Amino acid sequence: MEEIQKQELTSLDIKEEQLNKLKQLFPEVFTEGLKVDWDKLKLTLGESIDLGKERYGMNWPGKSDCFKTIQQPSIATLIPRKEDSVNFDTTKNIFIEGDNLEVLKLLQKSYIGKMKMIYFDPPYNTGHDFIYPDNFSESLDTYLTYTSQQDENGKKMSTNTETDGRFHSKWLNMLYPRLFLAKNLLSEEGVVFVSIGDQELSNLRTLMNEIFGEENYVNTICVKAKPSAGASGGGEDKRLKKNAEFLLVYVKNKDKNGLDLNQAFDEVELMEHVKNMESQDKSWKYTRIVSDFGTKNYTCSTLDGDGNEINIYTHSNYVFKSINEIVKEEKITEEQAYFKYFNVVFRDTNAQSSIRGRVMDTLGNQDGLFSIEYKPRSGRNKGISTVVYYKGVNKDQLAWLKDISRRDEENVFIKGKTGTLWLDFNWNNVSKEGDISFPNGKKPINFIQRMIDLSTLPDKEHYVLDFFGGSCSTGHAVLDSNVNDGGNRKFILVQLPEEIKGGEFSTISELGKHRLRNSINKLKSKLIQNSLFSHNSIDLGFKVFNLSKSNFKIWDSTIVKQPEAIQQRLFEHIQHISPEAEQEAILYELLLKSGFELTTPIEKLTLADKLVYSISEGQLLICLEKELTTECIKLMAEMQPVRVICLDEAFKGENADSIKTNAVQIMKSKGVENFRTV
Repeated sequence: MEEIQKQELTSLDIKEEQLNKLKQLFPEVFTEGLKVDWDKLKLTLGESIDLGKERYGMNWPGKSDCFKTIQQPSIATLIPRKEDSVNFDTTKNIFIEGDNLEVLKLLQKSYIGKMKMIYFDPPYNTGHDFIYPDNFSESLDTYLTYTSQQDENGKKMSTNTETDGRFHSKWLNMLYPRLFLAKNLLSEEGVVFVSIGDQELSNLRTLMNEIFGEENYVNTICVKAKPSAGASGGGEDKRLKKNAEFLLVYVKNKDKNGLDLNQAFDEVELMEHVKNMESQDKSWKYTRIVSDFGTKNYTCSTLDGDGNEINIYTHSNYVFKSINEIVKEEKITEEQAYFKYFNVVFRDTNAQSSIRGRVMDTLGNQDGLFSIEYKPRSGRNKGISTVVYYKGVNKDQLAWLKDISRRDEENVFIKGKTGTLWLDFNWNNVSKEGDISFPNGKKPINFIQRMIDLSTLPDKEHYVLDFFGGSCSTGHAVLDSNVNDGGNRKFILVQLPEEIKGGEFSTISELGKHRLRNSINKLKSKLIQNSLFSHNSIDLGFKVFNLSKSNFKIWDSTIVKQPEAIQQRLFEHIQHISPEAEQEAILYELLLKSGFELTTPIEKLTLADKLVYSISEGQLLICLEKELTTECIKLMAEMQPVRVICLDEAFKGENADSIKTNAVQIMKSKGVENFRTV
């Protein structure tokens, strides 16, 4: 009888994955499958290592346990929470409530190599408490105990204080496996940013060098923090007050150009910038506005280098005014004039572009104000309908102040290229961002947006991961960036439901979800008011998932050491699906553990009166009916999916084995080789 394969219900086996990578590079050093001949590997690499000698590296108590933690597959799952989500069925943004170590393991199969940017702000190890699992190998049980999802069984969550003899070791043991797993998720062009205080800066740098490679280190950025940062009573007479934090920047592969350093800017208030230029005898050229664009009339068209149409328009009765004229006419200050007319302040520029050349050739010596409409072939507006204005006989391009600056509710800020000292973030308004209060737990969203600009492109579906999600500043920043530039970036946030005492919300994760909802509501209004992009073109939603134990009773190999438990476990595995499990929860667990993203399109089909889920346009079919018919199996096979998963218990009766064999043959007859049961 031909057996049906069983669907794997654990996360990616990290040890096996790493060995397979090594085998691709050095197949000659492997014997008997995935066993490594280490001496042969050393010879292959031209090295001879005497293990008795001291070697350069970082070590600490518990480091070897970190590797055991990494290699231990997760048997948890992620349960969908539609009631907590916004636009669950259409959004590709994800918020996961749970322990980030366990979640990072679960994401390995589906998201390996897909994150363009990773940012996280871990506990700074300041001597205050931080949540820490005592037992690495049972982190799911530890998490379930912590969140009161199961009774206390001797496992506990401990804290970390400076009086602890393993103060630094505990912090390193917490961070190392998370960094290792996060690196797997980073794309080859990916960039990772880590915020840190000075307490663990040197240790973190060494840790990052070990995991990401010293050659992939980019910069250590000094960031001006809120003025009160680090003020702590009795220590001020022995140490300077802390008003800076640090941001470590690494790339996955230094040869892949994952960073666009031209997108990093300092911000200075506009009038301060103008005064600085005047003091240096430099000319400030953004001194005019288009107070009226006049009547726009189609004139003619020309073609770009790819043969795509460029429509050209002539404007009549247009009006230009200087800022000085506005100040005198409206009796307002120069600063107020720039703020009021921010979107139409311009300067002339002799832009050297092929598009301008084509416009000049087409219009000849005509004078006036002209505009063109076209879709650029490259750059930030690639593929987006764009309007550019030209003036005069020479067709000088109008360069807008808004393209090199930004305006908030009160001021205009000019952008200038920055280095490794970031001083320009306004911490005064951070408490208001997202309309939630979270003292000392927020980063300014424009701080995170600078990283987004450095490492992602708006026209790509680039994923941004933050696995210490906190108040969801990163998610807010991604949504805001997309609204500002019409981008298509997506986020994945992970946050432990850590308790908040005395606040409006019981946990940090609840606070974070509330902030995302607030931000989405405000951004929807902004989209409608500005009419910059189609309301439906920006993904303003997020799917919520909760970390939980598997919906299946997964065999625990450790019970071979406990003979008295084997009989009970065998009895449990007769009915191996949890009776509380909902069909949708089972569906998403199978989706995740089959290597599909959590936002993969799912379609419900009815085949022979049975409900069948079609995943990713029929690549995977999942049927969770508790009784299958041959007709349903035939109809699934005829769709020729890559893979089919059914419940093992769906094959019932005395002839269950023959029905299974027949099902395998039906699938194979239609070219479906991957047919599994759970």
